[in-house]
Amino acid sequence: MSHDTDGGDRRLSHTGPRGGSMVGVTAKPETVRHAVASGRVRMRPETLALVREDRVAKGSVVETARIAGIMAAKRTSELIPLCHPLPLSNVSVEIDLQDEPPSVSIRASATCTGRTGVEMEALTAAAVSCLTVYDMCNAVDREMVLEDINLLEKSGGQSGDFRRSEDDRI
Repeated sequence: MSHDTDGGDRRLSHTGPRGGSMVGVTAKPETVRHAVASGRVRMRPETLALVREDRVAKGSVVETARIAGIMAAKRTSELIPLCHPLPLSNVSVEIDLQDEPPSVSIRASATCTGRTGVEMEALTAAAVSCLTVYDMCNAVDREMVLEDINLLEKSGGQSGDFRRSEDDRI
């Protein structure tokens, strides 16, 4: 069972004793759906300096991670079993280089008008952006850590809006 934020319980609807099925959304109204997710790659200060100075051998870490995240959001239904393909109207990936702790922070958002939410698209964009940072920098820093990949907010749909409070952030 999954625990709903209002204290009620809801049964998971994707899988059953004989396999999985997509959640039926035909009867749901189309609404504007929006979600924001984040993630971070912690690294050594020397690695962050290479990223900041655009001196990583594979190329621009920031721009490559941004494009990878956008591309991943568009392919989420091919990566996550039973996930609906969505007509995304916007995907953005913002990347911030932080000195304390030395890290690359990712903030990804996805928007569509549809019958199901875009949380998985935003989370996929954040996760793949983080993976791309790791891939591009692992020749110089194998101790990097991907962390804090989580949903920050979502809006639209029957379940209502969600916003992670600052106190709830991992």
